[in-house]
Amino acid sequence: VQLQASGGGLVQAGGSLRLSCAASGRTFNSYVMGWFRQAPGKEREFVAAIVWSGGSTTYADSVKGRFTISRDNAKNTVYLQMNSLKPEDTAVYYCAARRAFAIQYDYWGQGTQVTVSS
Repeated sequence: VQLQASGGGLVQAGGSLRLSCAASGRTFNSYVMGWFRQAPGKEREFVAAIVWSGGSTTYADSVKGRFTISRDNAKNTVYLQMNSLKPEDTAVYYCAARRAFAIQYDYWGQGTQVTVSS
C-alpha cells in the first residue's frame, strides 16, 4: 500500500490550499482515510477522516467549517480542501489509512508541508 500526499505550500492567512492523497496497492472500500498534522514541537494531531465506502466524515473541532475532506473513487484519491487558513494551521500534513473497525492507522504517507503566513 502506498499513500502519496501532495499539494502543500506557502499561503497567506485567509487563503486556501487543497491537499491530495493518492492511494494505491489495494482497494480501500473497507477503509477509513484520515488526515493528520504535526506542527514543530507538537504532537501529531487528527484533522479529518472519511469512510471510503459511504463517505461519512469527521473533523477536529479546530478545523470544522473551514476544512473539507472528500474522496474520488475513480482516482483512488482523498482530498483535504483547506479554506480560511490560519497561521496555527502551519504543520506537516500526513494522510493515513486504517481498516474500518481498526483503532490505529495502518498505513501512512509522507508528509506535505503547509505554511500559513500572517
